Amino acid sequence: MAPNALKGSCTAGAAAAALAAGARRVAAAAEIRQVPVADGGDGLVEIALQWPGAEPRTFRVTDPIQRPVAATLAWLPVQRTAIIEMALASGLALLATSKRDPARTTTFGTGELMRHALELGAETLIVGLGGSATNDGGIGMAAALGYRFLDATGCELEPVGMAVGQIAQIDCSGCDPRLQRVKVQAVCDVENPLTGARGAAWVYGPQKGATPAQVAELDAGLERLASRMREDLGCDPSAIAGAGAAGGLGAGLLAFCAAELRPGADVILDLIGFDTALAGADLVLTAEGQIDGQTAYGKAPAAVAARAKQHGVACFAIAGGLGAGREALHQLGLDALFSLCPGPISLDQAEQRVTELLADAAEQAVRAFLAGVRAQSSAGEGRYSHFA
Repeated sequence: MAPNALKGSCTAGAAAAALAAGARRVAAAAEIRQVPVADGGDGLVEIALQWPGAEPRTFRVTDPIQRPVAATLAWLPVQRTAIIEMALASGLALLATSKRDPARTTTFGTGELMRHALELGAETLIVGLGGSATNDGGIGMAAALGYRFLDATGCELEPVGMAVGQIAQIDCSGCDPRLQRVKVQAVCDVENPLTGARGAAWVYGPQKGATPAQVAELDAGLERLASRMREDLGCDPSAIAGAGAAGGLGAGLLAFCAAELRPGADVILDLIGFDTALAGADLVLTAEGQIDGQTAYGKAPAAVAARAKQHGVACFAIAGGLGAGREALHQLGLDALFSLCPGPISLDQAEQRVTELLADAAEQAVRAFLAGVRAQSSAGEGRYSHFA
């Protein structure tokens, strides 16, 4: 059982338990491994804290509008690795709707979490991008690590979204020297560039509270930031896929921390030893809130299906919604897709009943799988003939 979180209704761990409960109704003797997954967005730290040896470390940091907030990272002392979920410090969920304004929000708290991880002795930082309330190109994060952003008069700017377009110089003279000795991996589940029609401001700005006029201004600001990165840092991350993640924090981590930008799902699957968990498996069930054509681009169910296909294991997916373009996922390794909705049902109803509905859908998915097993077994052929 390898589900992602169903955003807004069910954690990945709860989803795995629900899938397992449904499967046991028809396969009580089966060995069921619950391996909840993530792709760099919401739930990354929750997943990481389930790994052997992981320790929660909670720190007081700054939220997107510079209020104090407690944020937890996962610390792996043996690996000297810290798992940081930017949404826990700089996320949209931390703000009431009336407080959402990407012109005024900052990733400063994410940088504070990174600094705390350095103080723990981290040699690797894995930063999950997703669920952000920000559009500051990562300057808030960088400011927490010692960078300064100056306007045309030499005055230091407040590191918020509206300031990005005023940057005349990036001063890195005071940046934390420990950044030179740490490996930073930025993980995300989107491929948006920093700017333009598919960039951070135009695609995600409105859902963070930006008006149409602000979207244009924020995009122009990120263009200016990219220019300063080229001039002052010798780095141009603007066109790199994923640079626009988390309001441009992807670009900021690349430029200010020499980060490696990777698809989050693959990083997580490697860390949890997913290939080892697949050994000897006959069926994988994965799940997510919505599965459609975009799922193929870095989302957890697609990564799970691809790994299952490599191992020759059947893979079914269950989702609250099955959208356009989902057919492409069959080529990646998703053998069948099931909706968890039993009929016409509102989103609120589905969210309230999500674990019940996941269990019911898992039961039907396993019934379908076992019907195929019986068909092959009766013919005395196929890899599942041992089920006879």
